[in-house]
Amino acid sequence: MAGAYIHIPFCAHICYYCDFNKVFIEGQPVDDYLDMLIREMHLVMASHPNESIETVYVGGGTPTALSPVQLEKLIVAIRRELHFEHGEFTFEANPNDLLTRDKLQVMKDNGVTRLSIGVQSFDDAILKRIGRTHQAADVYTAIANARAVGLDNLSIDLIFRLPGQSRDNFLHSLRHALELDLPHYSTYSLILEKKTIFYNLMRKGRLQLPNQDVEADMYQDAIDLMAVNGRAQYEIANFAKPGFECQHNLLYWRNDKYFGFGAGAFGYVGRDRYHNFGPIQQYLAPLHDHKVPVIEHHLVPLEEQIEEELFLGLRTRAGVSRARFAARYHLSIEDVYGALIQSLKDQRLMVERDDHLILTNQGMFLGNEVFQQFLLEDPLI
Repeated sequence: MAGAYIHIPFCAHICYYCDFNKVFIEGQPVDDYLDMLIREMHLVMASHPNESIETVYVGGGTPTALSPVQLEKLIVAIRRELHFEHGEFTFEANPNDLLTRDKLQVMKDNGVTRLSIGVQSFDDAILKRIGRTHQAADVYTAIANARAVGLDNLSIDLIFRLPGQSRDNFLHSLRHALELDLPHYSTYSLILEKKTIFYNLMRKGRLQLPNQDVEADMYQDAIDLMAVNGRAQYEIANFAKPGFECQHNLLYWRNDKYFGFGAGAFGYVGRDRYHNFGPIQQYLAPLHDHKVPVIEHHLVPLEEQIEEELFLGLRTRAGVSRARFAARYHLSIEDVYGALIQSLKDQRLMVERDDHLILTNQGMFLGNEVFQQFLLEDPLI
């Protein structure tokens, strides 16, 4: 089984914190991009005729920046080219693209099963400050419209540690989000990525963010409120009712294989991690010649596979299975990381439960610092 990620790089507006591969949609060759994206799927899957696609995730950019006609063309092609008949089918969306039901109806009619909606905050002043173009009221309209057409498997994203955001302000957004009674929520701490407006403001000393203690409180508030409201934390940033965990993202965290389609997309099939051209014209050019648009292949060595097995598995509340690790790599975890694991347990950053290694709440908050320690300095073979 494998997943497929499909990238739509077009946005009606560029948010101040976003570093994903995206362009302002006005004047872009959107229809040509869709044609070549469909061609890429056809070319790649012709080389994998027996592959079974289990999950599809369409991200961006903003996939719902496409018109209803373009959306339908894309969805029909995904089902045809990927032989994708059943399984979780997610589209990312912006609230202000869902203020009418036309795009939602197209998605529902063509078998999209799940929406991930970029909300970020329920405070209009903060939304404006971070470059979002919707308002909190639009979120309620979008959710109501999605439910009206029969799309009930909904998730929203929230960001904390935003400029001018207090702990109480984030709690306000969490409570409003939970009042919507959705099956899934994601919440992330703001990361200042290079080449973003916020990064440049930070470099100039013009970006005031909550301090680390407040950030830690916000994260703990999210964990606590989600638990009280029946949404279990199954990954560092993700919470769901039982049975509504995002299956596509779980595939990433299990270090399983996935195809990547579209400008700048990554795929991981077998040992081959590959990366498509990012700039749209560079992505389109080889496809016009009926060639796949891959800029780089990387055959992942054993050491890197093992590092990623730990990095990714420890992001989840299920943790890393000793049995699965041994079956995959013909080594025990202690053979590779014995001293480190004991050290993390001593620091109360890791515990062991049912033959799984799991990070504690403190370990999850310090996730990047913990993960860094799993980088192998000496080759295993």
